[in-house]
Amino acid sequence: MSTMKNEKIGIIGSGLIGRAWSMLFASVGYKVMLYDILPEQTSNALKEIEKELHALHAKGALRGTLSPAEQFSSISITTDIGELVSNAIYLQECIPERLEWKCALYTQLADIVCAETIMASSTSTYMPSLFSEQMKACRENVVVAHPLNPPYYIPLVEIVPASWTKAAVVTRTRELMLEIGQKPVTLTREIEGFATNRIQYAILNEVWRLVADGVVSVVDVDRVVTEGLGLRYALLGPLETAHLNADGVADYFQRFGAEVYAVSQTYGPTPKMEAGATLSKIAAECEEMVPRTQLQTRRAQRDRFLRELCTLKKQLE
Repeated sequence: MSTMKNEKIGIIGSGLIGRAWSMLFASVGYKVMLYDILPEQTSNALKEIEKELHALHAKGALRGTLSPAEQFSSISITTDIGELVSNAIYLQECIPERLEWKCALYTQLADIVCAETIMASSTSTYMPSLFSEQMKACRENVVVAHPLNPPYYIPLVEIVPASWTKAAVVTRTRELMLEIGQKPVTLTREIEGFATNRIQYAILNEVWRLVADGVVSVVDVDRVVTEGLGLRYALLGPLETAHLNADGVADYFQRFGAEVYAVSQTYGPTPKMEAGATLSKIAAECEEMVPRTQLQTRRAQRDRFLRELCTLKKQLE
């Protein structure tokens, strides 16, 4: 049973990701302060959070055991970054993916944060060393905690340390993610793309090549995932899938490793995915599948699918 806590969590950025983080930390009773530079942004974010909490409760999808009113009461807003960081045990940064903005922010934070405050970035793009290297203090408390969108329904969080990040910061960040119901994976070191994007980009590269070479249509290459691989991977990872498809994973690679290697040699160069015939073809066929005028409707449907899938997975577990 969750109870209200005294510890303070600071959220930097009041967009979709910042609002999601606010709700996740509030779901277990943390005092959450949401920061943005403009008053209207923070006040609008607070209204959206209240509306979303009640909508989630009505759908039976609200996280935690606290009521919507209790969770909402634990969230406050500010446009004063000094007020935000004061006594915060953890900061979750969610500003746009502009490296110069992140560098400026973390340089500013170095001058005002408490010595033990953890500073975690939601970035999917930048290794933590890129925006913490020039900090004059506390860079050992910086880590990446990268969620997948939408974080309220997709529990994965990638925890990525810089070479100077303290082990205790990684451990505590992982503990916090588990406490709020997320499913963290911890990288031992920073690497471009982290884990999720490296796997996702490998898929996108081959999808692009298959379409560019005229092997399969856009609709059918998506169907390979939605009606095939995705059904497996929603419940089992690729290595466990291989483990089950043979007499253990060692047997799988002994039997099929040479074939995996041989096929991999035919993949060709990494596509640059620039403007041209292939991109025009992909864009046109995606527009047929989901016209851009219907993107918001489809996103809402995606969120509903993910919410119901999360519920099903919890039941199966």
